[in-house]
Amino acid sequence: MIEINEVTKKFKDKKTSITALKHVKFTVEKGQVVGLLGENGAGKTTLLRTIATLLTPTDGYVKVAGYDTQKNPEEVKKRIGVLFGGETGLYDRLTARENLEYFAVLYGLSKHETKVRIDELARMFGMRDYLNRKVGGFSKGMRQKVAIARTLIHNPEIILFDEPTTGLDITSSNVFRQLVHQLKRDGKTIIFSSHIMEEVSMLCDSVAMMHKGELVYHGHIEELYQSEGSQDLNYIFMSKLVRGNETYAS
Repeated sequence: MIEINEVTKKFKDKKTSITALKHVKFTVEKGQVVGLLGENGAGKTTLLRTIATLLTPTDGYVKVAGYDTQKNPEEVKKRIGVLFGGETGLYDRLTARENLEYFAVLYGLSKHETKVRIDELARMFGMRDYLNRKVGGFSKGMRQKVAIARTLIHNPEIILFDEPTTGLDITSSNVFRQLVHQLKRDGKTIIFSSHIMEEVSMLCDSVAMMHKGELVYHGHIEELYQSEGSQDLNYIFMSKLVRGNETYAS
């Protein structure tokens, strides 16, 4: 479903060159939920942006549902939903409903499909009380719920979440976790980055750990627990960073 093959990404200006990704290689099968772990600056967001066609690899390639992100970006965009951290992509002067309607039009949904989908998502996220209010006055948590709904408006096959529970209260975070379980039952493929190890342990089939732009582990989470003799994901993660890019399951 997602093939990341020897992807390197360098950012250059007149004086310096920064390598954000170094020969990253792994695959994500259809229906998998993958947790992307790493410190700030490890390359997680750069990798997600590359998968989403927002960045072009310096070397290597990414394929999504068989489509090359550089050669067929429009086909890739049809199949993915993306949410990057605090970048909600919402318009403050529009209501929550109007924001969702706008993005539905961009994805080619009919008026009927749009209404049904908005009603489903509003019920799912408890947004009906403020669906017709302008987003500019929303709390961070309210904005985040609308942004997640915007990500899912076109019912994408593949979903990329970058720190999706940022700004959500405990109740809303639990709603999000239930949503991931439902999306998995629906056969969706999900990659999400998180600093919340409990969240990753609870939701993910496999994990990809990054450090300074390199992949230091990718594999099934249960196999990781068995090989490390521990289910303390935080401890395992820190241990992997110390050991660096060793041989890992793929």
